[in-house]
Formats: sequence, structure tokens, C-alpha cells
Amino acid sequence: MLDKLTKESFEPLKGSVFTVRLGEETTLPLELIVVAGNGLRGTASREQFSLHFRGHATPALVQRTYRLEHAQFGALEIFLVPIRRDADGMIYEAVFT
Repeated sequence: MLDKLTKESFEPLKGSVFTVRLGEETTLPLELIVVAGNGLRGTASREQFSLHFRGHATPALVQRTYRLEHAQFGALEIFLVPIRRDADGMIYEAVFT
């Protein structure tokens, strides 16, 4: 399913919250704050794009694939990379090529 998603798939969801499933009963909210394309075509014949999510400062997630859940998409397995901490929390990036 991930190969079918595009930047346009996520743009209406900017500002909405995804839930990261860390275990059977442990979840963390991540707000989608940036949807950005770079104009280049990737291997999936779509524009390459990235998503930035903001989460709480702690606990900080490590770089790996997480199960993110959203009412519109259901569950998605997305590789997240922590890229910076700011006054409002931790920022994570997912890149789609």
C-alpha cells in the first residue's frame, strides 16, 4: 500500500494526529506537520516526498519502522527518523521515494 501513497494522499491530513503503536497497550500521538515534495520522480513513478511529524519530547523514538494508525488510512508501517528537537517536542521524518 505504501507504494500507492503520494504527497497528495497526505496533504489533507496535515494537522491531524497519527497514533504510533509501540506495544499492545502503549501508543504515542504524532501530529503530521509538514508534507513536502521535491519534484523528483522515484522508483514508484511518483514524486518523492517527505512527511514531518511532531511528537512529545519524551519518550523520543529511535530510528526504525513503526506502525502508525490513522482513521483514514488504517495502519501503515512507516520508517521514522528523529531529525530534531524543538521547544514543542521531537520532529520525525518519513521519506518516500
